[in-house]
Amino acid sequence: MAKILVADDEADLEVLIKQKFRQKIRDRQYEFIFAINGNDALEKIKEHPDVDIVLSDINMPEMDGLTLLSRLSENNPLIKAVIVSAYGDMDNIRTAMNRGAFDFVTKPINFEDLTVTMEKTLKHVEQIRDTLKAVKENNILRMYVDETVLNFMGSREFETSLMANETVEASVVFIDICSFTSISETEAPDTVVKLLNTYFDVMVKEIIAQGGYVDKFIGDAIMAVFRGDYHLDRAIDACLAVRAQIEKMPSITMHTEFSPRVSVGINCGEMISGNIGSANLKRLDYTVIGDTVNTAQRLQAAAKASQIIINETAYQKVKESFNCQKVGEVSLKNKANPVSIYEVMD
Repeated sequence: MAKILVADDEADLEVLIKQKFRQKIRDRQYEFIFAINGNDALEKIKEHPDVDIVLSDINMPEMDGLTLLSRLSENNPLIKAVIVSAYGDMDNIRTAMNRGAFDFVTKPINFEDLTVTMEKTLKHVEQIRDTLKAVKENNILRMYVDETVLNFMGSREFETSLMANETVEASVVFIDICSFTSISETEAPDTVVKLLNTYFDVMVKEIIAQGGYVDKFIGDAIMAVFRGDYHLDRAIDACLAVRAQIEKMPSITMHTEFSPRVSVGINCGEMISGNIGSANLKRLDYTVIGDTVNTAQRLQAAAKASQIIINETAYQKVKESFNCQKVGEVSLKNKANPVSIYEVMD
């Protein structure tokens, strides 16, 4: 979630911004903090050091926007500022830019322009932070040549830490490419692998776009996990996008004609997350396990081509957000009673 500080002594602006960005605020994409002048803005930044960008007026009491820019450049160089002011003459613009402003928006505010400017600024901040993170990680990696660290990596303590696990609340997805086995039985290995990787690239892109990560590739299927806010909604959005993109791909005529389709099972709930495997062999797989995961895989097995299947629990959580149709009841392995399943249409 992006944190945005607005410094302006016009009280009406706070109301207007909350109205114009209510959807993004409600979806927790944006969080706004408001200050009435430069001094107040600096105090708010002390309280919220994770502020990403500042939207600041120029003409404010106690400390104006241009002075605030100078203070930000000195003390908070990672925070980027956008001047939002009625003083749109070239002198003010040049002064603002020389003092570190990232961009300039004039009043009365065109909110489409402001939105684009904010998104551009936030992307720039994210790129800077990613670069700093990469540098930091690189410096950390250099430490591993130290003998003490290498000794620790071979110690029992390190093995124990690798085997640590936790219980998490998440959504897990199994996506299978329907009838791909027939391709693998009739085509050359190189053709099969290249085609499978092409499909996987498309699927992975949509999973990552919704904040998920690929847990593992299982033959011609993908297991993906979504954690954090709205993890079930994001999992479903990702699967809808995967289905749409795969079905746009052309049919392929080789020994047989193949039209790519996927079948999907999704489940949510508690699962154990940890490094599963052999510490002695140093072969561990960071994964999730448990009944929630097993049920997702069985829901996928119950799905037909182009179907996205969820159970009753998931349906109750998303029925107001997604169009779902009841399929009926099915018997799943290790479940004493039949389970009601639903197909997510869109």
